[in-house]
Amino acid sequence: MKTGVLYNIGVGPGDPELLTLKAVRIMRECPVIAIPQRKKEDCVAYQIAVQAVPEIAEKPCLCLHMPMTKDKNVLEACHKGAVKILEETLCQDQDVALLTLGDSTVYATALYLNERVKQDGIETCMVNGIPSFCAVAARLNLPLVSGAEQLHIIPASYQIEDALKLSGVKVLMKAASKMGDVKQTLLEGGYRTKMVERCGMDGERLFESTEEIPEDAGYYSLLIVRDGEKSE
Repeated sequence: MKTGVLYNIGVGPGDPELLTLKAVRIMRECPVIAIPQRKKEDCVAYQIAVQAVPEIAEKPCLCLHMPMTKDKNVLEACHKGAVKILEETLCQDQDVALLTLGDSTVYATALYLNERVKQDGIETCMVNGIPSFCAVAARLNLPLVSGAEQLHIIPASYQIEDALKLSGVKVLMKAASKMGDVKQTLLEGGYRTKMVERCGMDGERLFESTEEIPEDAGYYSLLIVRDGEKSE
């Protein structure tokens, strides 16, 4: 049976001008859009994309419930439900553009759906976008890595103490409700950190030191910690 293709499209970190030409073209060509939210109004990826490709507002949109939780049972049920919705459309030989914030290969909600759909024998395609850590470094007007420096991408909602000991540049993502703990760990370790909240979006804020970082910083906050910048 001929099926459509599931395109997992990274829409970049926030600024609609950072969408790739490929992402724009595929969104225009796909007859159906999908988002990892129950409503368009609540989906940051959709709100970014529609600014660059206004015509997607007229396309059918599959709203997939993908809550932010670590509860494996809840996630399993939501993933199964989302895949069922996607495959009902894909099996009608319609391509679907599934929008995801940032890059489609980095901690993306769409990754779980992509793997399940692919396992069911339906073609999938990842369309990468500008990763948030590259956009944040550019916004801070700083190099991310240079020379022989290593780069470590770390989910900060888990334990970060050992990761901070790694040599090179540390990018802390997804701190969310753990921001207070993350800040305390950085302060105790004497680290100097730079952070951008809501990079490229309305309400963007830049922080030049660990001390400045608010403990109630939002989910879309990214921290950069560099070697050789510990206080004595």
